Amino acid sequence: MKQTWALLLVATVAGLVIWLWIAYRRFTERSRAAEARFDNALKDVIVSAKPKPAETKPAEAKPAQDLTGMAQQKLLYDAASKAGEAGEAVLSIQLYARLLARYPDSALGAQARTAVEAQKKKLVVKA
Repeated sequence: MKQTWALLLVATVAGLVIWLWIAYRRFTERSRAAEARFDNALKDVIVSAKPKPAETKPAEAKPAQDLTGMAQQKLLYDAASKAGEAGEAVLSIQLYARLLARYPDSALGAQARTAVEAQKKKLVVKA
């Protein structure tokens, strides 16, 4: 009877060791796969960040750059106006200033300057 229990105990320990070994192998395989995916993603980012030779004329490439710049201007303007609506006058002024510093000839420049003056008045009233 003791031999049966001893054999059962040895089989259980052996099964547990094998299960842990298989789990460890799976873990290392998944880790390697994750590292490989990360490396590939990093290579893609590096490749896309390198400047590509201009295949088109600069005049044709400029509208795409203008659209990107307008999108960034709109985001800054919207963020600043929402900060002003939320009662964060200082943050709003900083965001408008960033907009005007980055894009001094922006189409939103006049609106931003007017909004800065309005936010300054709010600060004066609170003080």
